[in-house]
Amino acid sequence: MPSLLTPELLRRLEQFQLLAQRRAKSSLKGERRSKARGQSVEFADYRNYVAGDDFRYLDWNLYGRLDRLFLKLYEEERELPVTVFLDASESMTFGEPRKFDFARQVAAAVGYVALCGFDRVSVVTFPDISQEPANESELKARTQELAARGALRSVRGRKSALQFFQNINQLTACGAAAFNEALRRGALQARQAGVAVVLSDFLDPAGYETGLTALVGRGFQVNAVQILAPDELDPATYGDLRLIDSETGAQQEVTFGKYRLNAYKQTVQNFCQRLREYCSSRGMNFFMAASDTPLEELLLKQLREAEVWG
Repeated sequence: MPSLLTPELLRRLEQFQLLAQRRAKSSLKGERRSKARGQSVEFADYRNYVAGDDFRYLDWNLYGRLDRLFLKLYEEERELPVTVFLDASESMTFGEPRKFDFARQVAAAVGYVALCGFDRVSVVTFPDISQEPANESELKARTQELAARGALRSVRGRKSALQFFQNINQLTACGAAAFNEALRRGALQARQAGVAVVLSDFLDPAGYETGLTALVGRGFQVNAVQILAPDELDPATYGDLRLIDSETGAQQEVTFGKYRLNAYKQTVQNFCQRLREYCSSRGMNFFMAASDTPLEELLLKQLREAEVWG
């Protein structure tokens, strides 16, 4: 089984913690500071004593100075829900390295940082598996992947990291993305909003606006990571070509000369810029990475500078 992350990178990621702009609202205890008042060691405030309060939380030193009874309040520690939306459509199999392999590495890194911080991680892989297996071998692989997808829906605790990585390694990419529906459904099904990391090429013909807006409307802190292959950003193939859509199978014959190459590059730049502006205008973080980008560049520099973690 190939290693998703090197031991050196794992050691560096252990030093980080996801930074939530909004305090966690989860009902489960963790290590994330919340507005809820509880019985952790973090002092929060005082309030006047009322009949029936627990005497153990009275501040007797304050009583000695003011001759009044005050109760000490403490901040409850709550976990931060972290949801990774992982595009596993056929278009993500393109490129060298494959976009999907890079996306899985980023998903593993985000999950590992969250697990080390005792936050709850959910990896939502889309689209759903719908193709019928052709033989017994495919059936076995499909069953294993379905089990892995199910296990990735809720993971907590650093001790779960090894199994978490193994389940991500079981994931494959095929089919049409259904990007907006996957994000909309994920937003509706989430018990609490938290941090959302969307890993995709964002090339769904239906667009991306509805899905991303659903996450923001639900209250998620959204980080969109667009992953494109080097050949998509700077193609090296010329001449008379037959282009085949990997998800729909649609074909188109084109003559790809220097003029069209320049026009294509401008179209890609415009698409990425519109996505960046869309995210920025709605309070979402946006990152763009080629699939051959060193992981350290994205994880240890870009995400850290944007204060996704630190």
